[in-house]
Amino acid sequence: MGHLVRWIERVNEYIGRAMGWLMVGLVLLVTGDVVSRYIFNTGAVVIQESEWWMFSIIFLMAAGYTFLSNSHVRVDIVYSLLSKKGQHIVDLSCAFIFLFPMCLLLILTSLWFIRASLEVGEYSPDPGGLCCYYLLKMIIPIGFGFLALQGIADVYKKIQALKELASTLVAEDSIAARAGQPSETSS
Repeated sequence: MGHLVRWIERVNEYIGRAMGWLMVGLVLLVTGDVVSRYIFNTGAVVIQESEWWMFSIIFLMAAGYTFLSNSHVRVDIVYSLLSKKGQHIVDLSCAFIFLFPMCLLLILTSLWFIRASLEVGEYSPDPGGLCCYYLLKMIIPIGFGFLALQGIADVYKKIQALKELASTLVAEDSIAARAGQPSETSS
């Protein structure tokens, strides 16, 4: 299982780096669009739609990397007061109560969304806009799939960390018992 976790993390790391470069491309595209509209009084729908396509791809595909690098939003008011064990238990609970059900729900509902787009051959309603909207919509289950995979990797790591904490406490109790002293966990 450790090999699978490392593979998931490498994949999400690679995707995160690629999305960073795509963000550079997005900044350049937006800058060019702003310059062309406000200095040269020209603009193109295809450029504007490309901007939101790129942003959507970055947002969805970088979710797993964001979770990997612990850069996601978390309310740390109570969490930071917890012990490591408590933090791991909260993380595990949240993964099973929120993360995995949300990913599954969004993956499953997006499949209908993609199918409907494919069936009608959905494209931009604006003249000169992008075609093949189903391609962009296919990023939804892919992005949430990578987020769910990173969640699996995180759950594995939290379980391993809890096992390590438990074995450390057992070892401390054993040492204290042999020395005839009460351990920190028994007091």
